[in-house]
Amino acid sequence: MMNGMERVRSCLRFEPVDRAPLEYHPCLRGLYEHGDALRSMIKALPGDFEDFSDVEVPPPRPQDLTPGGGYHSLEVDEWGVEWERCIYLMAGHPKTYPLEDLSRLGGYRFPANTCDDPSRVAALAKRVEETKRKGGYVKLGWINLLEKLHALCPFETVLMELYDDSGEINDLADKLVEYQAREIQTLLDAGANGIQLADDFGTNSAMLISPECWRQFFKPRYQKLIKPIRDAGADVFFHCCGYAPDILPDLREIGVDAVWPQLSVYDIDWLAGALRDIGLACAIHIDRAGVMTRGTQDDVSRAVDAAVRAFNPMEGGSWFYVETDNDFPLENIRRLLSEIEKYRIRRDVP
Repeated sequence: MMNGMERVRSCLRFEPVDRAPLEYHPCLRGLYEHGDALRSMIKALPGDFEDFSDVEVPPPRPQDLTPGGGYHSLEVDEWGVEWERCIYLMAGHPKTYPLEDLSRLGGYRFPANTCDDPSRVAALAKRVEETKRKGGYVKLGWINLLEKLHALCPFETVLMELYDDSGEINDLADKLVEYQAREIQTLLDAGANGIQLADDFGTNSAMLISPECWRQFFKPRYQKLIKPIRDAGADVFFHCCGYAPDILPDLREIGVDAVWPQLSVYDIDWLAGALRDIGLACAIHIDRAGVMTRGTQDDVSRAVDAAVRAFNPMEGGSWFYVETDNDFPLENIRRLLSEIEKYRIRRDVP
């Protein structure tokens, strides 16, 4: 029988597996809402990546609870971005920006990198060692460019600066690449098997910027970040929400091994065929906003069945990915994991 490491590696190389790989995202919001009920489900169907089921979930700060039973927080992160959050443990939105005006770039200082903090490096290495000891695959990082650009600057400003190909936006992006390159090296030194890059470039029907702009501005910068990962023999993952079919071949060209796309915006059969043709493995991630939040248990079953028919994960090239947002009905999560368990070992895809 394969262990998790072997399963994931075979999957990424489009080789058959003894059971389809399974990845759980650190589901802090899900654990906050469902607690031991969700923990027990995860433990009953262990994944092949790092195990987050025992991560402690802190309670919200009393000052962030609103009189009507809601939640609202304002916090400034290490980058100087003030974040507004209205759902506990879910991503918020920038409220104020350290680079509201890009003319401030000359006086802006980046925060300390992970490699500058020995205690963080030691904790990371310990995490990696523990997962590998259990035979698991270690994927680390959340390396991005566009997301960080529009956290530091207003979104509209970033789009206009990209359109103008301004010196300021190029300078900022180059500084980000230098910063992220150091972060990547730290993750590799800690023993990561794979590194996760992540930027959302699509809407529900088109890219946010033209493919030509993406290729001119982002592609060479990603290539620079990816090269040391490839040189180290590690795998490259890329998350990208929204409809962005034009750049999928480019991602493969610069060394990406696997993508985590937003399946619901594509024709899933077309996507499965296109990714297999160019050699990009794919995360099977059932639609969170629609199916998992507002759908029925039967909707969940149908979504998993359609994905399995399209990707046939037992033959390699895809794996199951589970992440729980706010307001997922517990029974929908239970059905999702039940369906995944059923299909993890079936070669006779119906």
